[in-house]
Amino acid sequence: MRIALHTKVRADRVTDYEAAHREVPGELTDAIRAAGATSWTIWRSGTDLFHVLECEDYARLLAELEKLPVNVAWQARMAELLDVVHDYSGRGADAGLPVVWELPS
Repeated sequence: MRIALHTKVRADRVTDYEAAHREVPGELTDAIRAAGATSWTIWRSGTDLFHVLECEDYARLLAELEKLPVNVAWQARMAELLDVVHDYSGRGADAGLPVVWELPS
């Protein structure tokens, strides 16, 4: 399944946010893959962040990562940089952006 998300970086923390993403811990990327993600890309337009990820089951991915210590630490770091954060709770599974249009195959 493919999921699109929208988060928002604080205007005064864009440089810090981008720097943090150049140093994502290998333990975290391994955990994201183990939870079923096959890809995750983040684009930035001003302070708006758009994520597209592909995974087997988004609700399961969130459940597996929500309380994982490396993810908890990462999310605490991101909370300092973001105005709108990625929701890892059970409610977060419904936070994906709805598809409006897709190029037909």
